[in-house]
Amino acid sequence: MHTLNLIIGATGSMGRHLTRSLLAAGEPVRVFTRDPIRAQALAALGAEVVRGDLRDPASVRSAMQGVRAVVSASHSILGRGASASSVVDDQGQRTLIAAAVAARVERFVYTSALGASQQHPVDFWRTKARIEQVVRDSGLTFTILQPSAFMEVHAYDLIGKNVQLGKRVPLFGSADNPRNFVAASDVADLARHALNDSRFVGQTVTVGGPANLTSREVAAVFERVCGKPAAILHVPLAVVRCMAAVLTPLHEGVGRILRATIVAETTDQTFDRATSPLTVALPSTTLESWALARIMA
Repeated sequence: MHTLNLIIGATGSMGRHLTRSLLAAGEPVRVFTRDPIRAQALAALGAEVVRGDLRDPASVRSAMQGVRAVVSASHSILGRGASASSVVDDQGQRTLIAAAVAARVERFVYTSALGASQQHPVDFWRTKARIEQVVRDSGLTFTILQPSAFMEVHAYDLIGKNVQLGKRVPLFGSADNPRNFVAASDVADLARHALNDSRFVGQTVTVGGPANLTSREVAAVFERVCGKPAAILHVPLAVVRCMAAVLTPLHEGVGRILRATIVAETTDQTFDRATSPLTVALPSTTLESWALARIMA
């Protein structure tokens, strides 16, 4: 009987937490990565690291040997050219799903995104919705997770880090549109449950943190934690739209992020925990507690 868990995207925010959690529980993990050097810390903890690429079907099929469960936690939202999102997040995920079907894996967990739909104005979310349907139609025993914005990226990298370093903090538009943020470790915990808990089978689960915060409120959290004022730079959305139009032909990934920024500040990005079908513990890490742990580390 196979016991090996294959993690795609193990060096990212969620994948790293998941890999560490599984290893700590004594569950064997195989890490699939284009750059094994980035996975050295995971290898030191006992993970098996294999070089592979979702754009290379042979490497995907090879990595699937002896695997019980697969978690796909990778993306290429910033990619362009040979690493474009259409190549990695669409074609690459289809390759992964087909290989999982052929290998008859017992569980498949796909990490999508909050708001994924064919009507979304940004192609990345439309791609996520298409792959969700491929997963549902595959015959695999699956769980789809739709997390909100990761605190690590959307709260810290884009806002909190600049507060911490005393740099200008760009906030877009009015910066008063509520948005949900979730800790990657909390999403990883749910993914770990999904690998073994039958309550997750066949479920599409939207995952969010305990609070909806505006960008202004996020900046205020880091002001309190860092003990210093944020040097806010307000950027009108009209400027962001112009930048997206100019930069998209030069770098589609940057253009995509800029368009996503507009969506984040102009549409409903909240998460209502009361709508969750989960009976297991919901994510509970607040941004303030996360920031304290990150800043004080």
